[in-house]
Amino acid sequence: MNRAEISRRDFLGMCGAAALAVSGMSRAQQKARPNIVVIMADDMGYGDPQCYNPESSARTPNIDRLAAEGMRFTDAHTPSAVCTPTRYGLLTGRYCWRTDLKSGVLWGESPNLIEPGRMTLASLLKSQGYNTACVGKWHLGLGSQEKTDYSKPLEPSPLTHGFDYSYIIPASLDMPPYVYVENDTTVEQPTGYTPGFRDGHGRFWREGRIAPTLRIEMVLPTFRDKSVETINRFAKEDDPFFLYVPLPAPHTPWVPTKGFIGETDSGDYTDFVTQVDETIGAIMKALDENDAANETLIIVTSDNGAHEGLIPKAYPHDPNTPWRGQKADIYEGGHRVPFVVRWPGHVDAGTTNDQLVCLTDLLATFADMMNVDLPDDAGEDSYSFAPAMIGTAAKSPLRASMVSHSLAGVFALREGSMKYIEERGSGGFGWNREKAAAQKGVPRAQLYDLAADPGETQNLYDTHRADRERMLMLLNKLRDSGRSRP
Repeated sequence: MNRAEISRRDFLGMCGAAALAVSGMSRAQQKARPNIVVIMADDMGYGDPQCYNPESSARTPNIDRLAAEGMRFTDAHTPSAVCTPTRYGLLTGRYCWRTDLKSGVLWGESPNLIEPGRMTLASLLKSQGYNTACVGKWHLGLGSQEKTDYSKPLEPSPLTHGFDYSYIIPASLDMPPYVYVENDTTVEQPTGYTPGFRDGHGRFWREGRIAPTLRIEMVLPTFRDKSVETINRFAKEDDPFFLYVPLPAPHTPWVPTKGFIGETDSGDYTDFVTQVDETIGAIMKALDENDAANETLIIVTSDNGAHEGLIPKAYPHDPNTPWRGQKADIYEGGHRVPFVVRWPGHVDAGTTNDQLVCLTDLLATFADMMNVDLPDDAGEDSYSFAPAMIGTAAKSPLRASMVSHSLAGVFALREGSMKYIEERGSGGFGWNREKAAAQKGVPRAQLYDLAADPGETQNLYDTHRADRERMLMLLNKLRDSGRSRP
């Protein structure tokens, strides 16, 4: 029996033992399969939660509580340094650059990106008897037309991809059209118009169509309330539930509501992060009030690093500390993110884990929990971190390598502590491939040892030829083979 089979056996054995141990508890507590809640903040940096950065200006008591009651991962990454590709990877377990989207993100009127019939977290769990819901920012395209027609039922929609219920905005909260979509139907047509707004410090949204009663500053509170309503409804059912909450914040526009404005010493951004934490707290409270917290696996993470360039330098807050770079960059600050897991009775409280984890790994992890073997055409870049969660992992890493991708489509490969970046520069905002390639006196690519140089300051490309050649060969193999999971 190989290590993966041993890990699965141990993992399922613990689940079964836990189910037997609660025989004297309530009906809800006797569920052998956990409820699963995945909350993904938008543009929240590694250094925003205080459990990752005690010097953070944001107030994050709820994320900190989850870390104290569960496990905090320190080497968790998004597959991309921007929104859409990370969301695709999280739901499908597949790197988004394997699709037609090779760089950038989708827009509010872009067509559906997830291939029809492709397994997602929702369709996997639905096949195992879960009630499934998505509440928040979708940003994976809607409908099949080149330009989405919101006046008609939308197909494909989240319902196409395994969700029983969804209440979403189509894309980022700074991208028109500004509408809510419930299931496959636009709640209110975008017959109004906003001229847009920009103040240079994160209060920014683009001009365009808007539903007349939609208020941009109320979108985050609306998703908080819808998430709580969904938990209240699902908790009454016999079947377990999966709730995916891709929050629209603290991505621009930074619009904290009354009660959060001025709560921190670093302006609207950290006020908004504090409101994100309050939203997470409301979801946690709903689980508590429905007697569901003890049988719920809850994960809190982010879709990429923070857009720190918008934070005035006068403020004492570094949202991506201690890493180099920011959202969109191929450097660590672009894709190393908070990742906190709580599952009472299964995940040891107050623990820290340094295993390499990617958000594409959720699909294989949940399949492992359900004792389901993924087919060859699903989760091609997904590895189970279930053994790392519950403490049965072998000393060798669960994931030997990982591919990262920047806004402009620059690739990086992580192998152990070594990180190979295929091109010069950040690959992020303002980066230009031709200008980077034309630089003189600079190594043509980048190689860093994160164990010795976590700040990515010492480029080893010229001095570590064997490492760079081996890693380039592996990167090419992973790209050409169509998968990284064996």
